[in-house]
Amino acid sequence: MIIDTHVHLDDDRYKDDLNEVLDRAREAGVKRFIIPGADAKTIDRAVEIADANDDVYFAVGIHPYDMDGFAALDFDKYAKHKKCVAIGECGLDYYRLEGSDEEKEAEKTRQKEIFVAQIELAKKYKKPLIVHIRDASRDSKTMLLDNNAKEVGGVLHCYNADEELLSLANENFYFGIGGVLTFKNARKLVNVLPKIPHDKLLIETDGPYLTPMPHRGERNEPLYTTFIAQKMAELYEMQLVDIEEITSQNALKLFNIS
Repeated sequence: MIIDTHVHLDDDRYKDDLNEVLDRAREAGVKRFIIPGADAKTIDRAVEIADANDDVYFAVGIHPYDMDGFAALDFDKYAKHKKCVAIGECGLDYYRLEGSDEEKEAEKTRQKEIFVAQIELAKKYKKPLIVHIRDASRDSKTMLLDNNAKEVGGVLHCYNADEELLSLANENFYFGIGGVLTFKNARKLVNVLPKIPHDKLLIETDGPYLTPMPHRGERNEPLYTTFIAQKMAELYEMQLVDIEEITSQNALKLFNIS
């Protein structure tokens, strides 16, 4: 069994063949799917998909690129839904900061404020965090530690191989491993991966993005978790079935899924 802990099934790129996408994955052994919440515009579609499929769950959150929707999102409504398993994806992303230095700092401050607000919501609803980090490892780690995010834990989505973040394994945080692991230029992640404790590993696609080899350039989908699991087994020098079992049990535990 494999669990895709991060796949944007509510994305328009799945709207014409979602059932076929899910069925292909199920036939290959993918037994659970988690849709991360990224913005207020797509959350209702995520809920609709989760309600229609016993094996699909969702999270509610605001991505740092979509902060304008934070105030309008009714977290209470969605977080109390029986299929909601996490808060996020939320976090910090400094990759696309634009403008003057002053404007960039103002943007960072706003991202931090909304990130902290979602950490507090995770603690309020007793749900783990799905944390997005890009070019902001130090600040993200500080935010998580200073705001006692260990209380609920979570996953570092699309782990970027920054060794500074590895210590968060001791703070109840897991590491989402995706298709980047299969890329030819993924030497940093390949080297760091063995340092992650087995009990803190998760598998994710981030579909429709970050498609693994040998399908890079195509739309990503949950079926392709199989390529990620195979690469992990190779690097850990473990049997594929063991990687599948370890990562699935980790996901069930973190997201409190039966």
